[in-house]
Amino acid sequence: MKTGILVPAFSLMLAMSTQAQAPKISAEGGGTDDRASARVLYWDGTANAAAGQFAIDYGRPAWKTQYDDPATFDKMTKGQVWRMGSNFWTALDTCLPLKIGGRSVEPGYYYLGVHRSADGASWSLAFIDPAAVRAAHLDAFDIRKAAIWFETPITMANAASKAQKLTITLSYPKQDFTHVTMKLDWGNVELTAPIEVELPK
Repeated sequence: MKTGILVPAFSLMLAMSTQAQAPKISAEGGGTDDRASARVLYWDGTANAAAGQFAIDYGRPAWKTQYDDPATFDKMTKGQVWRMGSNFWTALDTCLPLKIGGRSVEPGYYYLGVHRSADGASWSLAFIDPAAVRAAHLDAFDIRKAAIWFETPITMANAASKAQKLTITLSYPKQDFTHVTMKLDWGNVELTAPIEVELPK
């Protein structure tokens, strides 16, 4: 009779122990994120077809007043890699060869971040391999765990006016549209990088 009581009790304890050790996974999202895209399309008028394009897709975090404090901003950014957006990864998709900050970027799909040196003096655009991120199941929140594939220099300046939400633009002179300037505005921060575009012959 004692054995009959002990077996169910042991089974219950084992089940509770297994439940306690099971990973607790939750889900979030599913609604509409505040995302934007900056794109440059090149059109071949003779062929009446696209000659190539590239685009940057990104989430738009709001600037917080505490970031106005230089000490707080330095603590957030010095020696850090920032995801350059919010929610899902910021991504560059190009079917054209590019030179960004003087570094060749082959056609392909890249996740992007911003790296600031430990002394705060220099900034760079960090390129991350999406295949490696997918294999590791990494969210952009954990960008610091992602291996940086390569970096290209970008220039930081104090913005002339405060951008309440992160905004990326791609601008170019009409007479020289293969020389594009990427500009990221967020709060008091303005980051820029020159992009040279190689068009099909």
